[in-house]
Amino acid sequence: MRFETKIAVALRADLPVWQKLNVTAFTVSGLAATDPAMVGEPYEDASGRLYLPMFRQPVLVFAGDAADLRRAYERATERGIRMAIFTEELFSTGHDEANRAAVKAVASADLNLVGLALRGDRKDVDKILKGLSLHA
Repeated sequence: MRFETKIAVALRADLPVWQKLNVTAFTVSGLAATDPAMVGEPYEDASGRLYLPMFRQPVLVFAGDAADLRRAYERATERGIRMAIFTEELFSTGHDEANRAAVKAVASADLNLVGLALRGDRKDVDKILKGLSLHA
């Protein structure tokens, strides 16, 4: 099935694996929280046990350097695509309120981005992430 939209995460490639996984989990949660239509129905196994629903479509994970992330951020902003962001400072905070305060303390142009997640029209997302490669 081909989707008209694309869900994508862009990560700074030089992060340790645990940080990449953490950034991915946190940023996609922001996408799910903003559009309930992105999430399908609960799963059920043959025994009748229910499991939580997940996204209706795949999530593609890309990697690049800091300049690539900044460029993707700027392109998304220019196109009016909302995104979830994760800055390097968030690795040292301990809870949601501190996370929001850490982001609020820095101007948009100075955010030290280590990851972002977005969902938009497939063609727009492709243009936003041009230059980044799928995470290997």
